[in-house]
Amino acid sequence: MSRNVAQKLIESHLVAGRMDPGDEIALKIDQTLTQDATGTLVMLELEAAGLDRVRTELSAQYVDHNLVQDDFRNADDHVFLRSACQRYGLWFSRPGNGVSHPVHMERFGVPGKSLLGSDSHTPASGALGMLAIGAGGLEVALAMAGLPFHVRMPKIWGIRLTGTLPDWVSAKDVILEMLRRHGVKGGVGCIFEYFGDGLACLSAMDRHVIANMGAELGATTSVFPSDEAVRQFMQTQQRGDEWREILADTDAAYDEQDEIDLSRLEPLIACPSSPGNVVPVHEVAGREIYQTYIGSSANPGLRDFAVPAMMVDGRQIDNRVSFDVNPTSRQILENLVELGFLGKLIHAGARIHQAGCNGCIGMGQAPATGRISLRTVPRNFPGRSGTREDQVYLCSPETAAASALLGVITDPRTLPMKYPRFSEPKTVRVNTSMMQPPPPAGTTATLEKGPNIQPLPDFDPLPDELECPVLLKVGDNISTDEIMPAGMQVLPYRSNIPAISQFVFRDVDKDYVKRTDEHQHRPSIIVAGENYGQGSSREHAALAPRYLGLRVVIAVSFARIHWHNLVNFGILPLIFTDARDLESIELGDILVLPELRTCVTKRQPIEVTHQRTGERLKVKHQLSDRQAEVILAGSLLTVVRRKLLHDSPI
Repeated sequence: MSRNVAQKLIESHLVAGRMDPGDEIALKIDQTLTQDATGTLVMLELEAAGLDRVRTELSAQYVDHNLVQDDFRNADDHVFLRSACQRYGLWFSRPGNGVSHPVHMERFGVPGKSLLGSDSHTPASGALGMLAIGAGGLEVALAMAGLPFHVRMPKIWGIRLTGTLPDWVSAKDVILEMLRRHGVKGGVGCIFEYFGDGLACLSAMDRHVIANMGAELGATTSVFPSDEAVRQFMQTQQRGDEWREILADTDAAYDEQDEIDLSRLEPLIACPSSPGNVVPVHEVAGREIYQTYIGSSANPGLRDFAVPAMMVDGRQIDNRVSFDVNPTSRQILENLVELGFLGKLIHAGARIHQAGCNGCIGMGQAPATGRISLRTVPRNFPGRSGTREDQVYLCSPETAAASALLGVITDPRTLPMKYPRFSEPKTVRVNTSMMQPPPPAGTTATLEKGPNIQPLPDFDPLPDELECPVLLKVGDNISTDEIMPAGMQVLPYRSNIPAISQFVFRDVDKDYVKRTDEHQHRPSIIVAGENYGQGSSREHAALAPRYLGLRVVIAVSFARIHWHNLVNFGILPLIFTDARDLESIELGDILVLPELRTCVTKRQPIEVTHQRTGERLKVKHQLSDRQAEVILAGSLLTVVRRKLLHDSPI
């Protein structure tokens, strides 16, 4: 049977289930990726599960998010993560070595391998022809223990690329075009596979840009073929012997199909405050800006810095603009120095920051209140920048640099200069010195925990009946950034659930935590609109609300990763049978959910009694038998402990 690339990757890793869209499948995981904003919990979960050493082919822990050390907490976590890598046998990427996704591609990405990461942008490695999926930390911990990853078989959506990118248009505009067409939930339950003659003009790192931001479409992942562009990338990284070709069969079919003529694209920009709010740059040109920001996992390649450097060479940034440059890896930084690009950026007025996520996750570089910040980052959810009243736009490096020069949003095609074409060098300086390899098997190491690192809380099983209040009602597209904020004030508590729980829904409803306290953390409910939990994979957005008493979320629909995280921590995700029922529910209403354990076990609809109105509302769940067991037990970790104790299959 003819196969596309995604089907070949899934088939070669299929452990259980059928490749029918919607059916739950189990996949063997070759590699895992964790970063410091999520990895501390993963290591605590490994400890709680009693693991001796990781059982994957390769697992890597990166320190890239929480780099600001304004007190002991982040520094203590860096020490803890290093000790955990020694204890469990992971590679350790030291602070300042760079953002996990491009570094993983540079050092460990291999066509045909599967990668599971506790970061929603893990699909970036699909640029190399990998099956790379983002997930909650607990699922990554289980994969590190050698267990398969469970996911519903996605539809495969083929995106045919034709033509060639015109001057001043780059890979960021390709993914912004996808978001313009399909929005932030258009890819839910799908894999986007890119193919066609247009691939010839996209380097491996260009493809990384597109695969990375496929997460903003809600996609399970994005994949590209492993072709000549991938071979050249791996050759440049001095790993050419690990390359292998993976192409779709000539008569391969797709469940859905779309086509983009690259030659017809123009510079695009996502306006505040959603990656899906995309318009042509010329429609918003002329708006005064405060900041432009180049770097992040969404534009991590050498060309993403080199082209802006050539654009500003011999010129000065407008004196109202903060021109922030965030090298995505120490290797990129060294090559910018060697090729002369860093000096051009510095002379033009750039502020150079250490290699890492930095302002993308709200760790510094926050913009001024209400002022426009143009960023090459993947997300612009409200307040994610670190400034609550922010105005963040997402754009290409070309648009960011052009706007920095003039001090207003600028269509780069209007600049009085020739487009500076950049050719990827055949050889680059390769830096592996800050990648610490795992110790030999049998090595013993002690976990080094600072005072901010607290044990994971235990959770009770699902009761047969719940009668509890609605402590929050929200609308559509609520992101995990809004559920569990990021930034310098919050993220240092990521290994301390009681402390971090005090920030839950801070920017949505400042009284939510107070209401849970008044309710003494007894069981409660949240009701929501469509695409609840979009964005980051951070499981704190499920774990912290669970600590505060959340037991049920009833929504019109859920984002994939957050839905899994809710299940993993014993929060029952239910879907309105009639979306209009959301309108009848108000804050403080009491809902009664009877015979829960029976309904979950038998996959029956649940009839919810609305005490104030007397109405009976129909809701349903979409749990597999495996997930039903998790919900009944109260958490996935409870199930794992129980089965490890009895030496049962998980």
